[in-house]
Amino acid sequence: MFLLDKPYVSPFLKDTIKNNALPVLENPLVDELTTITSEQAVAYIKAKQTPIYSNSENAIDWIAQHLDFTDLPEKINLFKDKYKFRQLTQKMYPDFFFKKVNINELNTLDIAAFPLPFIIKPSVGFFSMGVYKVNEKSQWQQTVEKIHTEMQQVKNLYPQSVMGLDDFIIEQCINGEEYAVDAYVNAQGEAVVLSILKHTFASEDDVSDRVYTTSKAIIEENLHEFTTFVQKIADLSHIKTFPLHIELRRETDGELLPIEVNPMRFGGWCTTADMSYFAYGFNQYLYYYQQQKPDWNELLKDKQDKLYSVIVLDNSTGKPSEEIQSFNYQKITRQFEKVLELRKIDHKTYPLFGFLFVETHIDNYKELINILESDLNEFIDLSYHGFRKNV
Repeated sequence: MFLLDKPYVSPFLKDTIKNNALPVLENPLVDELTTITSEQAVAYIKAKQTPIYSNSENAIDWIAQHLDFTDLPEKINLFKDKYKFRQLTQKMYPDFFFKKVNINELNTLDIAAFPLPFIIKPSVGFFSMGVYKVNEKSQWQQTVEKIHTEMQQVKNLYPQSVMGLDDFIIEQCINGEEYAVDAYVNAQGEAVVLSILKHTFASEDDVSDRVYTTSKAIIEENLHEFTTFVQKIADLSHIKTFPLHIELRRETDGELLPIEVNPMRFGGWCTTADMSYFAYGFNQYLYYYQQQKPDWNELLKDKQDKLYSVIVLDNSTGKPSEEIQSFNYQKITRQFEKVLELRKIDHKTYPLFGFLFVETHIDNYKELINILESDLNEFIDLSYHGFRKNV
């Protein structure tokens, strides 16, 4: 059963559902597909014990309202609430520092005893919104002001179940290389990894989602260790037939520490799952739904010189969206040797311009560094009082 919702459903996901006659819940976003009603969906799930997948955490509310006869709402909340997730994994990481605070406590909170640096983020959050790194005590008040401003800006973008505005979690900073992993736990409780992407940052203080890269080397070097890690999470939470998108880091001593685990989906905005098809030619949605495992030996043949990246064109310009007249997509695509797909997003609705899926020869890694370091001002036109100003 597929539960599709805002902010985005890719043509690839729609075609997957249509071409394989997969059941999908009715939604205005997919009115070109043959859908079923909520009543039919509940009956279908009761009768068939079907795998359930959502492209968007907006569907969490529907699951809570209609599938309370299952353990799905409880399992989803276990991962979606970052504080509950830290409590779940406390046995694995007994010395890990984390603390839950209400947004109204931030102005008066005494952070003197907190380990520096630390990360603060919404306990229920999405897409790096409201995520800040605090290196020194002197940064705290400025960080609090930024949080209040950003929460006002995004308060109407997502449901409360997706983007909470009240509670935040403060936790010790996790260092090391960061990765994004798509996986699922099958009906027997066995972990299956479907994709691994390395998250590259522009600097030590960068917390943005700009560049995620997968390759033959990235898959092969991490597959066994990450599969073991997902299995530990599955055993702790007792989940089965459950898709996950995991962000984790490998610290300098080799220990894997989870940043967060997102339930019932793969990468947001149909990114990482679609990239597996662009890069390696297999369909993650079908593999989960049909409980298949990737044959990585076969899939990675002839891929040794290629890098496949998802480029998130977030609004890093420092300009309010209402001042930006347009984004030059033609210019930005010329910065890459091979664009696999361009997805344009209305920056006045969501705080980003779009997504690029690109293929890069390993010797041309510089093109990824260039876009990572860009604030994107070179690609926008500004509008002042009805006049357009090129930047």
